[in-house]
Amino acid sequence: MPVTTLAALALAVSLDLLVGEPPNRVHPVAWFGRLVGAVDRDWGGSERRQRRIGAIIALALPLGLAVVAGTIVLAATVVAPALGALTAALVLYCSTSLRLLLELSGSVVAATETDLERAREQLRGLAGRDDADLSPAQIRSAATESAAENLSDGFVAAMIPFAVLAPVSLPAAAGVAAWVKGVNTLDSMLGYRSKPIGTASARLDDIVMWIPARITAVCLAVAAADPAALSRARRWARVPSSPNSGWPMATLACARSIRLEKPGAYALNDRPKTALPSVADAERAVATVTIAAGIAVVVAVALAVTIAIVLPTVDTVSLEQMRSGQFDLVETRSNYLSLGKGRI
Repeated sequence: MPVTTLAALALAVSLDLLVGEPPNRVHPVAWFGRLVGAVDRDWGGSERRQRRIGAIIALALPLGLAVVAGTIVLAATVVAPALGALTAALVLYCSTSLRLLLELSGSVVAATETDLERAREQLRGLAGRDDADLSPAQIRSAATESAAENLSDGFVAAMIPFAVLAPVSLPAAAGVAAWVKGVNTLDSMLGYRSKPIGTASARLDDIVMWIPARITAVCLAVAAADPAALSRARRWARVPSSPNSGWPMATLACARSIRLEKPGAYALNDRPKTALPSVADAERAVATVTIAAGIAVVVAVALAVTIAIVLPTVDTVSLEQMRSGQFDLVETRSNYLSLGKGRI
């Protein structure tokens, strides 16, 4: 099982780095996005009714995606274990995105020097903010913030639970990876204050991304060779409205000694003499995100190996306890019968 888990993780990450995103016409997440688009409408009635419908959507759609993914992997495993591992790897590959994030972030940063309009256009694929009046430094800040936040949401969040569950059950691991991706997709499409139907999706995303955001922050601090950045980041981690995104963004800002800001919303590491990122600063920040992604993969592998080692030990202990319990039960019955015979 550990070999199968490691092979699935390696294949998923390799496919992402070597192939990149599948075309939208065959990408399951794109199909899921179309489904979300279909339910993203005015359902009529009061705002309270909209929120209730949104809660049903937030629970049902990611769960349905997880069931489909898990069932496909289970069916493939029944045919052949190797086919099950391959299918699970493909599910994880479709549930994560690293190469596109790094390429797009780097491209936006580079374009701020040569073609500002192109930088604005590409930024729209990373950050949902009005870019019309952003300066080149603010565009670089937005790209850097998005690289840090999306490392958590788009890569770590699905990979870590997959690694934890894969030694136990590949179908369950694939299901949870798909579920996390579904939750995150719903939040990105519906989780706006102007949409009551997206309130539940936003809250669920806040819960699901709590641990991945903090794991990502640790990986970023280690990648920058500055573990103390985590403690410095505490001051700004809760400044953004999201309870999670501030951790990776503030940690990266502190580790790279740059200010990151969304005009009118927040400023991270806004100490005196700390400036918005230059091109060189932003390039170093994106490089840090790249290294952090590698560290996150190492963490996932370590978790999978640890669980694969511990599980047989737990099973053995449980079996021994069961056998001991059975022996005691037999001994108790024997004593009872002996007492009974004596009375007769």
